[in-house]
This record gives sequence, C-alpha cells and structure tokens, in this order.
Amino acid sequence: MKQADGTCGWLVAEAAAALSAAGVADPRRQARRLVSGAVAIPQSDLFGHPDRALDEQQISRVWALMRRMVAGEPLSRIFERREFWGLEFSLSDDTLDPRPETETVIEAVLRREPDRSAPSRVLDLGTGTGCLLLALLAELPAASGVGIDIAEGAVRTAARNAVQLGLAHRARFFVGDWATAVSGKFDAILANPPYIASEALALLPREVACHDPWLALDGGEDGLRSHRAIAEAAPRVLSPDGILATEIGAGQVDSIIAIMRENSLVVDGIEKDLAGIARCVIARPAPHDWRPQKRFADASS
Repeated sequence: MKQADGTCGWLVAEAAAALSAAGVADPRRQARRLVSGAVAIPQSDLFGHPDRALDEQQISRVWALMRRMVAGEPLSRIFERREFWGLEFSLSDDTLDPRPETETVIEAVLRREPDRSAPSRVLDLGTGTGCLLLALLAELPAASGVGIDIAEGAVRTAARNAVQLGLAHRARFFVGDWATAVSGKFDAILANPPYIASEALALLPREVACHDPWLALDGGEDGLRSHRAIAEAAPRVLSPDGILATEIGAGQVDSIIAIMRENSLVVDGIEKDLAGIARCVIARPAPHDWRPQKRFADASS
C-alpha cells in the first residue's frame, strides 16, 4: 500500500499488516493501541476519524515503535504502563508486567471480605508495581497497606503509582526480603511471587524472558522457593481471622497446599483464572486444635 494520504486509518492498516507478518497476536487491536499511544490520539478517534491526517514525525514515531514490537517487545514495556483492575500502572525495569490472571488474587480477597468499609491492614509481598495492594485499596476505602519488594527500583515504582492513583496516604512501600522485617498483624497478605522453575526460564516466551526481570520470575529449582518463605512467615503476621492469597503457576496447586499445611495454614479455597487454571491459593491461620488433612478436596475440581 502506498503512503498516499498518511491518515490514521492507513497507518493502522500498515501497522497491523507488519505485526501480523511478525506473528503478533491480535495485530489489528495491537496496531490501534500502538498508533493511539504513539501519537496521543484516543482509540475512539481512530474509529471515528480514520481520515485524520498525521505528520511525518508522528508516522516515523509509529514505525520506530512498531519495529520494537516486531522484535518481541511488549507494547506495555514500550509505553511503560499497563492497565490492571481498571487502573493504570507505570512499569520499570525492576517490575513484573502485571497480567490479567493476577486479578484472580484481588477477586479472591474481595469475595471473602464481608465488610468493605472495615479499616483492614494489607501486606503485599513482592509488590512490584504495587498493583495488588493498590487495586485492593481502591476497593476498600478504609484499608491501608504495606508493600515489600527486594528490588529498590520496584519500591520506587510502586510508590510513584500510589501517588498517581491518589492512594499514597494509605500505602507505604519498603525494601525487604519478604516479611522478615515486618511487624504487627495484617488482615490480608497478597503475593504474586516468582514461581517459574529456574531451568524453565529459558523456555519462557521472549516477551517475558527478555523484558520481565528474572528476579521476579525465578522460583528456584522447583519454582516453590518463594512460596515456602511466604508460608513460613504468614502465621506470624496474619491476624487470627486473616487470609493469605497467593498466585501460583500451572500445575503447582497440590505442592502449594502441602506447603501451606506444613506451616500451619488451612487452605480456604482455590481460585481459577479465566482459562480454568488454578491460579490462586487462599489460606488462613490454623486453629489451635487443627490437625493436617491429607488433601484439600477441591484442589483439582
């Protein structure tokens, strides 16, 4: 196609064709997002005014960013932002790019919150962008929380997101190794820890392996190292009626249940993502007279 008019419609079509040839999924939608973000035009205008003319500088910017997409860089990394739970979060080199399946953790906690106006305390371990803590605080107007991450850059990013979302007065972020330096009791612990086995990291899709920090992906030899650390610390910092909600990898549910049981935590439920994969394990502190069960009945249902 010739660069006959340099319009929005022409540019979206050209970008979609290039992305399709590179094997990018859903190329038309991705092309609209690319053009919209690159030239600061709402996507609704791309639909409503496809004949809107663009100048050479705008067109050149789209081509430059498109080459990065063709090379495997996710659009969220190019624009350094990602929508999660209807909120926009800034990304950085030290943060994981939040995925839609992680919203399962928020859903699990909210389903178990009888009073959303209660002044609860929330702890987010491995906070990254702060998306879990800040999304939950957006739903719980009287709640406050603490986010912990071992990466200083992630802590700075999370704090910046709290300011941008107007939640900085209820959220604090600190550098730390899981919950080792945390004191006091929390009503909910959230976590999306690294859960990829070390030897499987090289098999990840390039948009993950090349652009997400390995520190946020590497779960050790069996992928469960971080879950063990979190489960070990949870009984000390959870209130008696509190819950732990942690994201898990595909096929890990039975192992995670065993880890919870070994640390005197009772599994309260297993939540699946939209693909039907067990994605979140919810646990509570065990009562004093609790005895370990052999298996959680609903783990694979």
